[in-house]
Amino acid sequence: MGKNNVADLLNVDGLFTTQAERDEEQREKVVEIPLSEITDFPDHPFKVRMDEGMMEMAESVKQYGVLVPALVRPKPDGGYEMIAGHRRKLACELAGADTIPCIVREMTDDESTVIMVDSNLQREQLLPSEKAFAYKMKMDAMKRQGKRTDLTSSPVATKLDSAAEIGKKSGESRDQVFRYIRLTYLIPEILELVDNSVLKEKGMLQMAMRPAVELSYLNDTEQYTLLETMESEDCTPSHEQAIKMRKFSQEGKLHPDVILSIMQEEKPNQVEQFRMPKERISKYFAPGTSAKKMEETIVKALEMYRRRQREVKR
Repeated sequence: MGKNNVADLLNVDGLFTTQAERDEEQREKVVEIPLSEITDFPDHPFKVRMDEGMMEMAESVKQYGVLVPALVRPKPDGGYEMIAGHRRKLACELAGADTIPCIVREMTDDESTVIMVDSNLQREQLLPSEKAFAYKMKMDAMKRQGKRTDLTSSPVATKLDSAAEIGKKSGESRDQVFRYIRLTYLIPEILELVDNSVLKEKGMLQMAMRPAVELSYLNDTEQYTLLETMESEDCTPSHEQAIKMRKFSQEGKLHPDVILSIMQEEKPNQVEQFRMPKERISKYFAPGTSAKKMEETIVKALEMYRRRQREVKR
């Protein structure tokens, strides 16, 4: 054997390393990465809210640091993309840290999508919109990865059987997964009302899941007309009313007057209400005043009138 060949063999790093050393070389390590080098996951469906929990996390990071490393993947043009750890990253920023401990892993787009969704579904409180877009992203990724594509007998939709796998991981039925995905067809303003069934912000309407699913089959124009009607009537449709709207929409008959007529129907268990055409009283209020505000003002005015009448009788 020539001298050059012998030298080449002696320079092969792996020739004199042990199996343990080679295993160690392959093992993922935790490294500190500057926050400025990490970008958010594209179209991340989970909201990072500045709530009480976030402030507590930031305080914890100040005192103890980040206890669970984030997961990132390297970007082709340099830097890293966050897969799991968006809240921890914001907590680090609030705590004044410049870096965050991360595990760096090479992943395809679809692999990273599945991991991103699964890691966030473990959070305590998830909004319907977060589940909706997360389930859709994961299902699309699983479809591209070549998961099962046999049809189901789901009454909600006949789609990929991967919905059953998604539901199993998140504790939902297959049909419920499809219901959440239907929410992605709602306009943002109506989807916010569905989220408010969880957030329960004062002064904002709430919409239940079942009617929202039915309304997702309306086109955008019909949904915006419905939104205006909900705001003027200060109420959201029941499940039965939403089913009616979907039927009229499928027949091409869901006109604004039809929407108003359905919304003014008395709901089951609803107490009898006194109604007055809005045109008769709108001139007494500023443009854009909600129906609820008008009602409150009228009731206060009547109370004042009654008190004065009593004073006159004395």
